[in-house]
Amino acid sequence: MPEIRGIIVDVVNRTMFGGVISTDGKRIREIREEEDVPQQYILPGFVDSHIHIESSMLVPSEFARLAVRHGTVATVSDPHEIANVCGMEGVAFMIQNAGQVPLKCYFGAPACVPATPFETAGARIDLADIETLLERDDIHYLAEMMNWPGVLKRDPEVMAKIEAARKRGKPVDGHAPGLKGDKAADYASAGISTDHECYTKEEAIDKLKNGMLIAIREGSAARNYEALIPLLADYPGKIMFCSDDKHPDDLIKGHMNDIAARTLARGHDLFDTLHALSVLPVRHYNLDMGLLQPGDPADFVVVSDMEKMRVEQTWIDGTPVFSDNQVHFPQPKIKPINNFRSYSCMPDDFRVTSDKEKYPVILARDGEIITGMEWAALPRLNGRVLPDSRRDIQKIAVVNRYKKAKPSVGFIRNFGIRNGAIASSVAHDSHNIIAIGSTDGHISEVVNLIMDHGGGIAAVMPGRSEVLPLPVAGIMSDQPGAVVAAGYEKLSKMAREMGSDIQAPYMLISFMALLVIQRLKISDKGMFDGEKFEFIY
Repeated sequence: MPEIRGIIVDVVNRTMFGGVISTDGKRIREIREEEDVPQQYILPGFVDSHIHIESSMLVPSEFARLAVRHGTVATVSDPHEIANVCGMEGVAFMIQNAGQVPLKCYFGAPACVPATPFETAGARIDLADIETLLERDDIHYLAEMMNWPGVLKRDPEVMAKIEAARKRGKPVDGHAPGLKGDKAADYASAGISTDHECYTKEEAIDKLKNGMLIAIREGSAARNYEALIPLLADYPGKIMFCSDDKHPDDLIKGHMNDIAARTLARGHDLFDTLHALSVLPVRHYNLDMGLLQPGDPADFVVVSDMEKMRVEQTWIDGTPVFSDNQVHFPQPKIKPINNFRSYSCMPDDFRVTSDKEKYPVILARDGEIITGMEWAALPRLNGRVLPDSRRDIQKIAVVNRYKKAKPSVGFIRNFGIRNGAIASSVAHDSHNIIAIGSTDGHISEVVNLIMDHGGGIAAVMPGRSEVLPLPVAGIMSDQPGAVVAAGYEKLSKMAREMGSDIQAPYMLISFMALLVIQRLKISDKGMFDGEKFEFIY
């Protein structure tokens, strides 16, 4: 009967005391006070309240091996990315793979597959599929309802999905960037319970006042922490934290423990902070995860330094899964699934010929997944419209990975790519191949590199090319996290050598095809205005 001694941080009852935790199998049998204990802190494990594990480029079992090092005990996971590629088979793969390791991955039913009718996805999950998923005990909620226009219009199929979750007592996650005032109230009244897409404090307050919970997002590309963290003091008990998308190099360095340390360093209350990282997501999503109470599952972390949140041990269901700087469970064997049609592209496939005076240009913003839009006159040569390196305007293209089709080509500013190209088959939400480059030749070369591997991220520059294969649905690796992180770092370095100063270029490029986030984006079907919800061309 294992016993753990230390300073117990009881977040539920907002108290700290020296004590001993006795476990009996998977549960906490007893917690008793004791004065003479080691100077270490025992607190509930951390929960990432909204994440797409696929965006780490790791399968769930390998994601788990990195996350538990940082005290993460559970994730609220939306398998939306793999569902857009492989449909119900993809959701089943995520659940099966995650079930082979101790990390508690709580999956939702992906509500919007495909995300919009303005892109080509690999699969469709309809209302009947949603109902089938929600009947499962291992599906815990209806994942982010990205079709906020459909909610506001009370689209019958959208509302039927929401009702399917509500009648089964399962919460409905939101996704409504920029919605305020009456629209926010209308969205919430449809039964939406959370939102992780707020990028201003005012927007979040409107949603909070209408009964929604807010997950403050701090991921590898989208970072809303600075704008929203004041809400924790103003609305304690209604705030959670999430990463949404976390790339492997960042995950090796830290996870939710970093958010905890950063929040405490700003002077926020310890119990408010830990409530947001454990109690609220556990209770809102009805997770079978312990909160350091007698009879709870024995899920907790041991921390040596509360200020830095340095995790020494992570316990799940009464077993130490991380201690002595070692993870105590193996990586299971992976049988990849995929949905990818490989074919060759030529430089001429990416040429733009037109007599327009000006062209719409995506304005990329480092650290944000929203974009701006400008109209620019571009140089021409022999009837071709060219990028303009002097103004940091490059070509951007999306190539259909599911069937052979003419690429969609546009222009983007602020990526800094000069004399080369980068590309990725991680391109939200449909995960076609997206590329940014300085010439048509570089773009075709980098796209073909990904085609040759059935998915991946890649970079080319004169005399050099690199690729990180992603054979699992074209969006995840079957390799260990350290190997994937090293490959990702190498490619990020190449992007910097081409002139990019974007903090996470491969994460940011993946959102340039995300049509449900304003403003100007690109799909395999054309340039898309996310505010008007229509194609520009």
